[in-house]
Amino acid sequence: MKKFGLVLLAFIMLLSVAACDLNDKGNHEEESEKVTLRVAWWGDQSRHDYTLKVIQMYEKENPNVKIVEEYANWDDYWKRLAPMAAASQLPDVIQMDRAYLFQYGEKGRLDDLTPYLKNGTIDTRSIDENAISGGRIAGKLYGFTLGSNVLSVITNDNLLKEAGIKIEDENWTWNDFEKAAIKVKNATDVYGTNGMYPADVFFPYYLRTQGSRLYNENGTGLGYTDDQLFVDYFKRQLRLVDAKAFPTPDVRAHIAGINDELIVAGKAAMSWNWSNQYLGFAESAKAPLSIKLPPEYANETALFLRPSMFFSIPKSSKQKEQAAKFINFFVNNMEANKLIKGDRGVPVSSKVIKGIKPELTEAETKIFDYVEKASQNVRTTDPIEPLGNAEIMKALDNLSEQILFKKMTPEDGARSFRKQAETILGKNK
Repeated sequence: MKKFGLVLLAFIMLLSVAACDLNDKGNHEEESEKVTLRVAWWGDQSRHDYTLKVIQMYEKENPNVKIVEEYANWDDYWKRLAPMAAASQLPDVIQMDRAYLFQYGEKGRLDDLTPYLKNGTIDTRSIDENAISGGRIAGKLYGFTLGSNVLSVITNDNLLKEAGIKIEDENWTWNDFEKAAIKVKNATDVYGTNGMYPADVFFPYYLRTQGSRLYNENGTGLGYTDDQLFVDYFKRQLRLVDAKAFPTPDVRAHIAGINDELIVAGKAAMSWNWSNQYLGFAESAKAPLSIKLPPEYANETALFLRPSMFFSIPKSSKQKEQAAKFINFFVNNMEANKLIKGDRGVPVSSKVIKGIKPELTEAETKIFDYVEKASQNVRTTDPIEPLGNAEIMKALDNLSEQILFKKMTPEDGARSFRKQAETILGKNK
């Protein structure tokens, strides 16, 4: 009996070892299972270049993952995305813009990312809730913020100095801006400012400086009642066009890349842009550039920290967990963010900001410092644009062109915009 017991014990141990071996083999196979992720984004060549390097870093750390890159410029990106959405063939990770988040999210195209935050797949321990909330609609997180931007006015210091202009951006007004633009034109024979296109960025900012909003809180109508605000906004632009201090829309249409931008080419002294665009401009321009607060930003706390862009995961993805892991790497990995820096907005992770700031260039540091300065006087982010926003923005841009080419008066434009916008937004009631 004793000998039998020893034999039985040996047999049991042998089975245990075999089971462990099989289990380890199974785990190994699971870990090494090949996964293909499609990742899509828009941007210029510099963004493409560093994003490809970040992807290579991720693949090196995750050898079982193969990433297929799909990237394009802004216009081509959305043209490609729409038919893929209709066919439920969206990439696994999609770079998403505020203007489209509501449209894609409410139509059921995007997955709610909340579970990936709760289970720690996307680590948010060093990320403020305010940064995360920019991608929420009705309690569902359809996009994870990649960085924060603030509206800014970028200036060519040499041209301003030549025109004898010193901008005190803490307290300058819309009238100061207009006078400065005209003075630059008269002194240097270049545009005082770039065109404030697209109108869907700058007209809402103007409204905020006047204590109003473009949309009401529930997205069922316009948020301002006095059409004189629309009229005043475009009359100022018309005065600048007449003074040849402001380009007409056809000039903007010929800008194909960063080197064509008026501020970069030395053809304008001021340029309205988001803060993250300063880096590319400063690196490409031949003259020193500065980044300044826009006019009347403090009057009605008109500025806000805007999510620069998001990463979203479509419901159609078969690799959602892996897609969430890639997003986590993108926002939290220190080495990756040393490549990304401020291009997609100032990082949302306080830990990442602290870690990469000592390695920033002078231009990159200016962006970080500007966002920090602006954040001391900002309001909460405006609600995500309502359903129908893209159609309304197209109408606004069309009306803007007609007004600036003097085919329509600002008064007629205000009435037409209100009629079109209210009709579109009325469908949300």
